[in-house]
Amino acid sequence: MKKLQTKGLRTWIEIDRKAVAHNFSVFRSLLQKKTKLMAVIKSNAYGHSFIDFAQEMEKLGADFLGVDSIVEGLALRKEGIKTPILVLGHTLPEMVSLAVSNNISLSVSTFESLEYIIANQKHFTKPLNVHIKVDTGMHRQGFLMEDSKKVLRILSSQKNSKICVEGLFTHFASAKNPAFPADTEGQIRDFKFWINNFKQEGLKPLAHAGATAGALLFPDSHFDMVRIGIGLYGLWPSKETKAFLQNKISLQPILSWKSLIAEIKKQPKGSRIGYDLTESLDKDGFIAIVPVGYWHGYPRSLSSIGKMLVGGKECKVLGRVSMDMICIDISEVKNPRIGDEVTVIGSDSSSSCSMEGISNIVDLSWYETITRINPLIKRFYL
Repeated sequence: MKKLQTKGLRTWIEIDRKAVAHNFSVFRSLLQKKTKLMAVIKSNAYGHSFIDFAQEMEKLGADFLGVDSIVEGLALRKEGIKTPILVLGHTLPEMVSLAVSNNISLSVSTFESLEYIIANQKHFTKPLNVHIKVDTGMHRQGFLMEDSKKVLRILSSQKNSKICVEGLFTHFASAKNPAFPADTEGQIRDFKFWINNFKQEGLKPLAHAGATAGALLFPDSHFDMVRIGIGLYGLWPSKETKAFLQNKISLQPILSWKSLIAEIKKQPKGSRIGYDLTESLDKDGFIAIVPVGYWHGYPRSLSSIGKMLVGGKECKVLGRVSMDMICIDISEVKNPRIGDEVTVIGSDSSSSCSMEGISNIVDLSWYETITRINPLIKRFYL
């Protein structure tokens, strides 16, 4: 890795490019050559820097990029990203024309959206690519099974219009536990019903259903494309998926969050630490102040139970996590100094300082933990 230029930074994040490439290759190897891979990079690439991660995916050959909003898609196009983009979330009517002019595909999951697009296509300068979202059991976005005839009737009437049915997709509600496959298998059956009906109408869109867990556990869900999110960042979609596959598949966490020691002080036994004086030292020791807090995305629920790494030693969080600083116990660190590097979150998933370790301590989804890291923190791709 190249030497970081962290001068002037109290905290920063490091992203391992080799680990990114490794994870991408793992998922690519699970797919047939004809099956496309969409890299899901919504929500600041799950906390990993939206533009930077998109550029990595384009270099590695992702077939599609999945974003949440048209705003995210426009940001990618502004940075010169050429890879096809699909907006997975809701698009406001007034933003549809921007999708057309910037070659961004839109998800359509309601009759209101579909009818608006049809009514306004006369203003399109070129065709709009749409992916029809169907609800096969999650009951979030999507057309219901009883909507199928009406949906197909409308789409069939638009075959020579400026609306191109590029994709057909669904989302699994419960694909993360291999011990209970019935619900996902039922959704796959219902999705095949939609695919067959589209084919009978002469429509052959890209069919996609499986996200990371689906791609790993249900090969029948690969269809024409899979949507890989959390797995590309080296994290498992669930504990159950990891337990089932970790001896067959290796995922490498790509993120490390760093900070530094801002202050050191010696405190006697009995000293009470932080807001509300919730913790007392059980012996004489040294504490360090680390200039990160819950504003930066470090969970307040880790007060008195979290750990950080200094000089290879795990150092316990003392007292309350504050908005912008944390106290840690560095009594076991040899010759600590102000300015020493602190690993807030490491990439070793076996450590209690890792994203997985932290989430296990507080029983919090690591999807939530990682996406909450403040996007203003500088990310370095190494």
